[in-house]
Amino acid sequence: MGDFEFAPVHQVAAWGFALAAAFGFVANKTNFCTMGAVSDLLHMGSRGRLGAWFFAMGLAILGAQALHATDLVDLAGAMYLTPNFGWLGYIVGGIAFGVGMTLAAGCGQRNLVRFGGGNLKALVVLLVLGITAYTTVRGLLGLARTTVFEAPNVDLEMHGLDDQGLATLLAPVLGLDDGGSVRTVLAVLLGGGLIVFALAQSSFRRSPDDLLAGIVIGAVITGGWFVTGYIGNDDFEPVPLESMTFVAPTGNVINYLMTFTGSTINFGIAAVLGMIAGSFAYAVMSGNFRIETFGTRAEMVSHLVGGLLMGFGGVLALGCTIGQGVTGVSTLATGSLIAVAGIIFGSAITMKVEYHMLDEKGFLAALGAGLKELAMPWRATEEG
Repeated sequence: MGDFEFAPVHQVAAWGFALAAAFGFVANKTNFCTMGAVSDLLHMGSRGRLGAWFFAMGLAILGAQALHATDLVDLAGAMYLTPNFGWLGYIVGGIAFGVGMTLAAGCGQRNLVRFGGGNLKALVVLLVLGITAYTTVRGLLGLARTTVFEAPNVDLEMHGLDDQGLATLLAPVLGLDDGGSVRTVLAVLLGGGLIVFALAQSSFRRSPDDLLAGIVIGAVITGGWFVTGYIGNDDFEPVPLESMTFVAPTGNVINYLMTFTGSTINFGIAAVLGMIAGSFAYAVMSGNFRIETFGTRAEMVSHLVGGLLMGFGGVLALGCTIGQGVTGVSTLATGSLIAVAGIIFGSAITMKVEYHMLDEKGFLAALGAGLKELAMPWRATEEG
């Protein structure tokens, strides 16, 4: 212990834990849930929690791009901007994750919060999610990932493109050599547009909790980029550039706990632990800590399948509702937008199928009815 030094990796991990603890505390307090946001929109026409998610996206875009523009953080090193464009993984993985998070009553982030509040159902989801994610990255399922889903990847460098950023793809179309100016315009339009959209929803504006969630989560994602990209940018011991994401890191936590003496903590592992700690702190302080378990066999099966789909789909899509939905989107990566669309669709169609199967329709009939409803514009039921 006397030889211990607070190296850059430990500094970054400490900051990651603190940022994620704030995230977990606020997410528990405000009931922030992206699956719940989709459900609110489909079933009640409410855009309050959807506004919180979109506000966080917009704020994270402006924050991350400001760090990049001022040379504090070089986002070019982010995994989301790789020129290896895995379009099939983004689509299939995103949809699978969306289906999984609906079956499991929440995404990875939400289940970390639920577990921090005493929900043992969430612990089961996290164990299955983490093991599946780790197996997809390094184990047996990795064969399917590389031979099936990564086989049709497009190498953008062969087409003269350095990365998959929206600015990089649009600059040649617009006849511009400098993608930097396009990036700035896109950051303002997309980031500002998402914030304006969120604030235009009356249920979001009138909800202090949703406002708090949007602000804190957007700031936490920006903070994560600063911590790993600036504080962790050591000349001798640089750490990987990343911000909040909870699929692969959950698998890494399981491995870390099992091989502690031979492992080193990192930002992602610390963030997962911080989410649980922050949620636990709020649950205890508010008197809402409750041990919850499965009520039926069907509920357990649903959570198990949901965890498996999230673990596999989240790795294929390179992230979850936070990892791609906020962190990835903040880099203006094209793949992030595709993955988010897939997640929303997967969640929405699962909700529709579940609803129609309550009327004793078969799966195919329920699927057809759900697709038909999603093809029609959602009715605007917001007031004000």
